[in-house]
Amino acid sequence: MDEEAVRRAVARMAREIVERNAGVKGLILVGIHRRGVELADLVAEEIEKSEGQKIPNGTLDITLYRDDLSVIGPRPVIGSSDIPTDIEGRAVVIVDDVCYTGRTARAAMDHLADFGRPERIYLCVLVDRGGRELPIQPDFVGRHFDVTPAEDVAVLVPKEDGRLAVELRKTE
Repeated sequence: MDEEAVRRAVARMAREIVERNAGVKGLILVGIHRRGVELADLVAEEIEKSEGQKIPNGTLDITLYRDDLSVIGPRPVIGSSDIPTDIEGRAVVIVDDVCYTGRTARAAMDHLADFGRPERIYLCVLVDRGGRELPIQPDFVGRHFDVTPAEDVAVLVPKEDGRLAVELRKTE
């Protein structure tokens, strides 16, 4: 996906989020570090453009909630999580770049529970590549790709990679 295709997908997901939530009341977006944060910002901008209202936008670092923490190494780099408002009774949209096994989404929901009990949690991803290990499915998807085990999906965002795109790459 080139930048134009990514932006179209983000705009569509933003419209779907607002429609499913019946507006923006009680809505909050939470991006998963790193690329999910920038994607959440893009979705929030689209919602603000179409609805004329700014919605709260936070971040989650799920490092300590991963079930493979021992594989990462003895000193994982831990970022900060920032939820700018109370999530009790709100509709929280977790935003990530790729949904694969479902383990990242599970870790995000576990961490989100530290901040309260939302009325509803949605999962929004730019790419669903299939291959679930857990019974977790995204509610909003920019694009579905059939990806083999010999391939990887790379979502590129401007702050991290200098451009906005999605690439399929062969794994070594």
